[in-house]
Amino acid sequence: MRPCVMQLLSLATPVLLTCMPPSMLQAQGVPVIQVETHLIDTTLSVRNPDGRIVTGLSQDDFTVVEDGVPQKIRFFAHDHQLPLSIGLLIDESGSQEKFVKEHQKDIDTFLHQILELNDQAFAICFGNHLRLVSDSTSSATAIMDGVRSFDKGNLDFPEIGPKETRVLGTALYDAIYFSTTEKLAAIHQRRKVLIIFSDGEENSSEHDLLDAIGAAQNADVLIYAIRYTELKHGKMDARDRYGMRALDHLTTQTGGKAFDFHATNLKQDFAEIAGDLRSLYDLAYQSTNPIRDGTFRKVVIQTNRPGLTVRARTGYYAR
Repeated sequence: MRPCVMQLLSLATPVLLTCMPPSMLQAQGVPVIQVETHLIDTTLSVRNPDGRIVTGLSQDDFTVVEDGVPQKIRFFAHDHQLPLSIGLLIDESGSQEKFVKEHQKDIDTFLHQILELNDQAFAICFGNHLRLVSDSTSSATAIMDGVRSFDKGNLDFPEIGPKETRVLGTALYDAIYFSTTEKLAAIHQRRKVLIIFSDGEENSSEHDLLDAIGAAQNADVLIYAIRYTELKHGKMDARDRYGMRALDHLTTQTGGKAFDFHATNLKQDFAEIAGDLRSLYDLAYQSTNPIRDGTFRKVVIQTNRPGLTVRARTGYYAR
């Protein structure tokens, strides 16, 4: 839990600056003043020039600027023990058919490498429909059973999002949008993350790239991606490059990172993701701009220590 003098829940959440309910305070003759404020709560990681996680920083080591205006940090913590809520988004469209076995093996490796007792994960397989093949659980076995059952042709799983009639085959942005809004947005006191297993190609969503990024940013959800691209003669075509850039944009805008199945050691990649998720800083500030007009606010978080790189979401929508 956050310190009781300032309990932070989420963007645009009323905050009562006390631990005790107003009725109890009034019964004791204590005047009650309720203050409603808007706190922008962000998780972030910090790495040195060698790419290693940096721990032990304090609030004074960070600066926050929103739309060019410096902000005062109201809350800061570095909590290694906060449990994870992980959403696995697995692309089952035609372009990923040859990677089914790789998906299964890599997801199993990821879960056994990262998932701890108090963590929870769910899995959504998507083509042009979004199927919840495993609801939130701490059991890697249960998640893999759902994924393998879907891969064997079992479509008897609940859909998330509206039941749409879609002609084409890949609804990546809807998978991100609805897994965030329906599964992660209401969760508090947990690190929230989506891991995408896909080539990044998209042709069937109601929502676009900005919608997907905006939903993740406003819910403070980190996005990581493992990119599986079917190369033609060892090279990418235009659609492949589109998918690569889409995944790069999704991940960098939300504070995560994309990895290439063909170019890296996934065990090391998963270790990097685990290092991020277990070594995140939390900070919150009250924006100097009180207007809630739905516009995007650019947020830049930096350290005053030379050579360190902050990985965090790049902003939020002021709704």
